[in-house]
Amino acid sequence: MPPATTQHLDVATAELDSALRGGPFHVALRAAIAARGLPLQRVQHHLTRHGVKVGVTSLSYWQQGARRPQRPESLRAVRALEEILRLPEESLIRLLAEADEAPEHRRPAARSYRAQVEASGVLERLLAELGQPSPDGGVHTLGHHERILIGSRRELAGRESHHIVRAHRDGVDRFVAVHHGDPGCVPARMTVRALENCRTGRVRTHDETGVLVMELLFDTRLRAGETHLFRYGVEDGTAGVSREYVRGFGAAGGQYALQVRFDEAALPARCHRFTQHSPAAPRGGRQELVLGGHRSVHLVEPRVRAGMLGIGWDWE
Repeated sequence: MPPATTQHLDVATAELDSALRGGPFHVALRAAIAARGLPLQRVQHHLTRHGVKVGVTSLSYWQQGARRPQRPESLRAVRALEEILRLPEESLIRLLAEADEAPEHRRPAARSYRAQVEASGVLERLLAELGQPSPDGGVHTLGHHERILIGSRRELAGRESHHIVRAHRDGVDRFVAVHHGDPGCVPARMTVRALENCRTGRVRTHDETGVLVMELLFDTRLRAGETHLFRYGVEDGTAGVSREYVRGFGAAGGQYALQVRFDEAALPARCHRFTQHSPAAPRGGRQELVLGGHRSVHLVEPRVRAGMLGIGWDWE
């Protein structure tokens, strides 16, 4: 293949700059590959060196616009492509997020039922690694206040949880918490913060399902009937555009409060709460929520029941 002329390189660079500004994703990807002069086989080779497996056919489909990266592994490939093709960080991910917001590509951000089941199986294995003695860890939750922060890029920037628990057996000295990131997240890059009355213990992650499991250690061993208050947080920010937050409950329990706070640079058009009996069941209990002056919405359940609760929002 003859070497590219300076004029051709200038044209390719100009096309790339334009595509990165205005998209769409497949045009920007095709322009970036052309500007670097890499055949798809070489791109695939570089991805493999980054620990990401993507076929040449998939890369071809992506740059033609026939398919779009959606699975966690594919989204990690996009982030690797930004480095391989020497593009600004988040440039391709941003174009994908903007495409998700277009009406023709809009889809629920929640995981499918199959993905929920896969995540459940992974969760069982991770809990077993931490020696979780029982599903509830030996405590009943009397109260759980959860605060979610949505960042300026519309991403799930992090969450903070305040728990009130009561031991139902002697010797409880820890609590195992679970964080489910948005599709495309990288749990290995998240940070766990022990904020009050606990210390961070072992942490286990599974990137394919976006699950992070963390052990929070108490400074005392609880006797049956004793209560404990503790607070911890998870710094996330590793996925793309977030559209909802869902919390599942395996059994009836105490009070649950969920607050979602938005960055002033990323305010949603509408917010609502919803309920769901199981990942496979239809959603119900939809109720519109009004965004207040502090850029937040919330829900409060005095006594939760088995199932799922969540808050969703629309970007426009």
